[in-house]
Amino acid sequence: MTTDAQAKAHLLRYLQAAREALLWKVDGLSEYDIRRPLTPTGTNLLGLVKHVAGTEAGYLGDVFGRPFPEPLPWMAEDAEANADMWAGPDESREDVVGLYRRVWEHSDATVEALELGATGVVPWWHPDRREVTLEQILIHMIAESHRHAGHADIVRELVDGSVGMRKGNENLPSTDTDWWKAHYDRLEMAAKQAQED
Repeated sequence: MTTDAQAKAHLLRYLQAAREALLWKVDGLSEYDIRRPLTPTGTNLLGLVKHVAGTEAGYLGDVFGRPFPEPLPWMAEDAEANADMWAGPDESREDVVGLYRRVWEHSDATVEALELGATGVVPWWHPDRREVTLEQILIHMIAESHRHAGHADIVRELVDGSVGMRKGNENLPSTDTDWWKAHYDRLEMAAKQAQED
């Protein structure tokens, strides 16, 4: 039988994997490349980190009566729409990444301090499902963090072709550029043939 401590360790391991994957996506790029919008809705790498930092601070802080001690004005109710999804020129990579790491420490302290069955309230959720447990929110944050790490993976690939969860674990066939070009062309041909049928 799994103990509360073992379950917490498993959940935190999955959350930490997503955190690290997300941060790896901003490594080695210019200030422009980590900020530039690469989708019609403006998705960008540093904005994803900033968004997940704010989200985690709320879910593993405020929800359990343990607010993150630093102000996050972009998460306030009166903040400009999408203010959490991009970083201004005055917000450095070091600022955003450092904030995210401090949020991890705060979140991990919340997990350490509470039982998985501890209850909290998510005020921004529908009233019928606002009352939650720490276990539920950990699962939610794992899903949320991996979802945005996946977005970052695609955005990073658009920037410089880098892919994968972390350096050395790309989770793709180990092949060369010619193989990928042929694979891409094959998929394009299949898509066109399906359209014609």
